[in-house]
Amino acid sequence: MKDIFDKIKENKGPLGQYSNVGHGYFFFPKLEGQISNRMKFRGKDVLVWSLNNYLGLGNHPEVREADSKATEEWGLAYPMGARMMSGNTNYHEQLENELSSFMGKEDTILLNFGYQGCASTIDALVDRNDVIVYDSESHACIMDGMRMHVGKRFVYQHNDMDSLKVQLERATKLVENTTGGILVITEGVFGMAGDQGKLKEIVDLKKNYSFRLFVDDAHGVGTLGATGAGTGEEQGCMDGIDVYFGTFAKAFATIGAYVSSDEKIIEYLRYNTRSQIFAKSLPLPLVIGALKRLELMRTRPELKENLWKVTNMLQAKLRENGFNLGRTNSCVTPVFLSGGPFEAANVIMDLRENYGIFCSMVIYPVVPKDTIMLRVIPTAMHTEEDVNYTVEIFQKVKTKLAEGFYAKDKIMYA
Repeated sequence: MKDIFDKIKENKGPLGQYSNVGHGYFFFPKLEGQISNRMKFRGKDVLVWSLNNYLGLGNHPEVREADSKATEEWGLAYPMGARMMSGNTNYHEQLENELSSFMGKEDTILLNFGYQGCASTIDALVDRNDVIVYDSESHACIMDGMRMHVGKRFVYQHNDMDSLKVQLERATKLVENTTGGILVITEGVFGMAGDQGKLKEIVDLKKNYSFRLFVDDAHGVGTLGATGAGTGEEQGCMDGIDVYFGTFAKAFATIGAYVSSDEKIIEYLRYNTRSQIFAKSLPLPLVIGALKRLELMRTRPELKENLWKVTNMLQAKLRENGFNLGRTNSCVTPVFLSGGPFEAANVIMDLRENYGIFCSMVIYPVVPKDTIMLRVIPTAMHTEEDVNYTVEIFQKVKTKLAEGFYAKDKIMYA
């Protein structure tokens, strides 16, 4: 019999196998200084395109003041205990009520974390008789939520409504004459490619199929829709979304998450979402801070307007210069180049070391082999100067890549 740790020592996993060369640089890098469009990386000033601080709330003076005052008054311990037992406050309920109004839903439940909250909400909503039908490019938190599901699950090809219909037909046959139902899961904005889920088209399928719709709109809330309520509002189909999941980790620039739905569904989740029932309540400074952030989202439309001014400028100039941005129709801006993993690493190091640009890279298996994706996240804090400089440098890097400058069998600057 083997020691259970033997396999860990022998196989570090798909990312861990590169830890000896990538830790602290490609993985677990340290950006230092105040949250901004310009920070420090390994002692050097860099222009940062890797933070989901869409509206610039991470370091907004009113947000900082609210966070500071709440921490000074309440500390980080209060309330103690799980929400169900001893961790509830008027502020928690106020935030839930204001989020319900913002999202146009009857009720809302707060969650301690986005990833954990999304996974455990899915787990709470379905039982062994239910069938999940989900988009093939769903986020890892959705995949982990489904792994806890002991019933059937069917995948449809990304944003392909014909494929979804096929899987709905399969699911419908499976639940006929049973106590089970169907839950369709997709995202509002897919965080890698930046394309919106086809929410309106999915909602329209309810005319012919019986199912409920769960939408993870982590990247949509605060960035899309007339009021910033997200992709459902943007596409005019909010009423057809049965369970709306939003996180505080993106546009809100803090910690936590929430689910908005019908009152009876939220009541059920309050008493059945195990990760919340058995976990300490969200600390009050985070709740009060989220209230301030929500206030700014609702009363300062210029924040979202500036975000989209930067986004439109960046995406337009990149496309004008021949860059492939794929299918994005959100703020998420993927820049696709051709090259292998060593070329990708060398491109990123050149950008960071010689040009002072910090963005993230994505390689196979997230994107096809011999594809490099530079993932660029514009924010309301970026400027026209930032955009112009970045496009100029990306052009230089693209030329160097085509000329074979990065085609090495090792990392250049290691």
